[in-house]
Amino acid sequence: MSGFADISCAIDFSDHSRAAFDRAVELANRLDAELTLLHVCPPAFPGGDVLFVQGEPADPLTEGPLAARLDAWRVEAERALGRPVRTVLLAGNPAREIARYSRRGTDLLVVGTRGPTGLGRLLLGSVAERVVRDAACPVLVVHRRDAEVEGPRTSVPMPPPPA
Repeated sequence: MSGFADISCAIDFSDHSRAAFDRAVELANRLDAELTLLHVCPPAFPGGDVLFVQGEPADPLTEGPLAARLDAWRVEAERALGRPVRTVLLAGNPAREIARYSRRGTDLLVVGTRGPTGLGRLLLGSVAERVVRDAACPVLVVHRRDAEVEGPRTSVPMPPPPA
């Protein structure tokens, strides 16, 4: 038994979070674990009369467009796994909220990274790096390049390990 009965995957709808999503679905399938998809909506910044979140207009109270995107990823994961997948949509600082969510009992947190380098990483650090430092559970960091080399993972679900 792996001890990873509850896997959570933090996604921001980018290519690097797609790689993390694919890996999380594969692991959930292989380990027969529950899967939760987690998105943290960063604080909205005023942009005239409309609030913009991640470059798209959004209702800061309902986050309708983001919830719909998260739901589409949930449907894809459910098709690959053949069972229900939970979704969680939070607002706030992504690194802080992901780490805080890890304290709710998830066994493994999967996050993607684009691997920032140079001055940007020195000044800000990456979200993945801050999550690894502050999470209350093991964190699997998936780099997009790793996924490109290995190929997509959700197209053919892997069978469970032999008993």
